[in-house]
Amino acid sequence: MSGSAKNDSRVGGPCITVGDDVNTDVVIPGRYLITIDPDELAEHAFEPMGPEFQTRLYASKVVVAGENFGCGSAREQAATCLLGAGVEAVVAKTFAREFFRNAINNGLLAVESPQAVEVVSDDDEVWIDYEAGTVEAAGESFPFEPYPTVMRNILEAGGIIPYLAASLEEVSG
Repeated sequence: MSGSAKNDSRVGGPCITVGDDVNTDVVIPGRYLITIDPDELAEHAFEPMGPEFQTRLYASKVVVAGENFGCGSAREQAATCLLGAGVEAVVAKTFAREFFRNAINNGLLAVESPQAVEVVSDDDEVWIDYEAGTVEAAGESFPFEPYPTVMRNILEAGGIIPYLAASLEEVSG
């Protein structure tokens, strides 16, 4: 995804794990919300967790989280800073609804799979196929409800704005 059109419904790679109730203030501290540039925001992604965590984040393609990931404010930058850091997906037991929609609307795959979260450790390979509705982790495959077509189209377009722009282009043809 990463903000550009993508036709492959399978994304993933090495992961980094976090716990329950990870607040958007941890994902991107409020003092950095003076920009909307994902690359600038990425420099401060998970800053409260320390520089070692940030280094590991930048080497990861998937964030794996516990319950209620993205709770707190509805800031869109919590999703876009992860994209700027090279993260392609977040797999969590559950999401705060605002974070989930912000993620999809910005082209960041967000999948609830409590069973997958239970078996994953830092640096494991995690692969998500959002069309098939599977998370592959620790040598196992875990199903989730596949996304509706419109959500897949938004993800493949790189977010809601590119999706709408392409839709308008088709209509005005």
